[in-house]
Amino acid sequence: MIPKETIERIFDAADIVEVINDFVHLKKAGSNYKGLSPFVNEKSPSFMVSPAKGIFKDFSSGKGGNVVTFVMEHEHFSYPEALKWLAKRYNIEIEEEELTAEQIEAQSERESLYLVNQFAKDFFVRQMLTTNEGQAIGLSYFKERGFSEETIKKFELGYAPQGSDNLTKAATSAGYKLKFLEATGLSRTNERGSYDFFRGRVLFPIQNITGRVLGFGGRILKIDKKSAKYYNSPESIIYNKSKILYGLFQAKHDIIKEDKCFLVEGYTDVISLHQAGVKNVVASSGTALTEGQIRLIKRYTKNITILYDGDAAGIKASFRGIDLILEEEMNVKVVLFPNGEDPDSYARKVSTEELDRYLDKEAQDFIHFKASILLSDSKNDPIKKAETIKDIVRSIAIIPDQITRSVYIQATSQLFEISEQALLNEVNKQLGVKQESDFKAQQIAEKKNPTKALPRKTSSDGRHLLEDQEKDLIRLMILYGSQHITIEVEGEDGKTEEVNYPVAQFIIEEILSDDISYLNKDYQQVFDEYLDGIQEGLVVSEKHFTHHENRDLNQIVIDVTTQKDSVSKNWGIKHKIFPVDESEKLKEAVMQSVAVFKMRTAENMITDKQNLLKHEADNDEIMSLLEIIRNLNRARNSFAEKLGITITR
Repeated sequence: MIPKETIERIFDAADIVEVINDFVHLKKAGSNYKGLSPFVNEKSPSFMVSPAKGIFKDFSSGKGGNVVTFVMEHEHFSYPEALKWLAKRYNIEIEEEELTAEQIEAQSERESLYLVNQFAKDFFVRQMLTTNEGQAIGLSYFKERGFSEETIKKFELGYAPQGSDNLTKAATSAGYKLKFLEATGLSRTNERGSYDFFRGRVLFPIQNITGRVLGFGGRILKIDKKSAKYYNSPESIIYNKSKILYGLFQAKHDIIKEDKCFLVEGYTDVISLHQAGVKNVVASSGTALTEGQIRLIKRYTKNITILYDGDAAGIKASFRGIDLILEEEMNVKVVLFPNGEDPDSYARKVSTEELDRYLDKEAQDFIHFKASILLSDSKNDPIKKAETIKDIVRSIAIIPDQITRSVYIQATSQLFEISEQALLNEVNKQLGVKQESDFKAQQIAEKKNPTKALPRKTSSDGRHLLEDQEKDLIRLMILYGSQHITIEVEGEDGKTEEVNYPVAQFIIEEILSDDISYLNKDYQQVFDEYLDGIQEGLVVSEKHFTHHENRDLNQIVIDVTTQKDSVSKNWGIKHKIFPVDESEKLKEAVMQSVAVFKMRTAENMITDKQNLLKHEADNDEIMSLLEIIRNLNRARNSFAEKLGITITR
């Protein structure tokens, strides 16, 4: 268990903007920061971070919380795991005893896969740097590729010895279960026993954006027609290759800094470019570019430059990836390397200055790129030229933004000497086809999963659900709990006097005076923690809940204190629009909220008693219930009068 004092140190040290900026490209928006949601795909940013409150709120997914909650949500960590991750980032020591074999076995499956991959990565690095075989084969290979010791260390490159089960034996001896070694693809088992999958290969660890090892790419060094040149880890619950980009962990800060991402195909392309000074580079690791990978880049920049070697077949196959980038409203350029060169070889051949100049000079937009590739096969055939134009128009039609489409239509018109109107007509035709297709897909989806009716505010027996009323009281306590409102109180002598009450204390006393409790258990816990604080002479702060270990309470506080469409003060000042601030009429807001809650509660009690009355046969009990109902009606009418509501029943 992590001591409370250490948890407080972690919260004090962890800058929520700094941490989240590792995962989301944040931009200043008044006193807050905004970015695209890291949890769902969206085109307009609705992810908000408030450094003043130390919270985030994602209006697309509904998620919200503090810096620890974010790490938990994004990395699928437990509360202690997220704290340890932040402690490591901010060099805060957590005293913990070393895990025993039994404790390792007790880890969750997901965490166990991370742990076994980490063990394997350390094993491969150690084998390459400290053994004769590793130095002679693995290390010498990387040095022959021109990789410096610093680069080898930064990308944590390693070597798997040629022995059949060196890693498997070392890992199981250290307490790691064989089933996790098999799940990550590190070990395999046949009738003769278990063996290492990557033996005799140099290893490239594949990391997520926090640096945790998800899997490996292994390159064979000897010529073997029976074995593939590269082996990759199989997919697992932590490794989904369609959502991973090799090198992003090392490149993310430079991508943000340069506001551009270079995209290559292989591991060595990334490493050679990185070493040559082009550090904002990632690889799709040999897979066709996917939506998940594009959205991952989009968190950091909207600008992608794809680097290709001269393989014409591979380039044509990449057109689908370019369309996916355009569909995400991103800007895409393409660089072709000279024949016989790829990013790896070219980066090692020229100086950093020459490389930078080449990447800048040779970058072309997708229209000129597609045209140059497709027209090279047309041989001035007008039919093929028309097909090329239509192919480019189909890509333009994919772009969601109308202005961007118009710019590309103009460029295409000039390139092919064809009227803009003809291109526009074809684009509109393609848009119509797409809209019809989308509509049909939506109809099919709705038939499979009919939209559920909105939840009713009352239950089937007519009782108020009180969710909105309870939430509003909690909101007022959290936002204004320590602020004072003036209340008239009758003294023992019958005279009234004005008393300053903290908002939280007033609400608590009003609720307790009528012996009311919340239906929502989480709201009740918030209420109880305020009550505990009041009894100790203090009002708990919003920070108490935003740093709370209970994620349900954490989420409640974020939900009730953040509003997507609220008018910012800066915006209001700029446009001379000054909405009424609730805090200026705080007493009125609190009194109204309490009265509404009590009135609805009284109406629920009336409904309960009326239901009992229907089934009661005893005359005395009937008279007693009628008297209770009359008293409840008087109370209900009193609250309604305060609210200016006319009761019609």
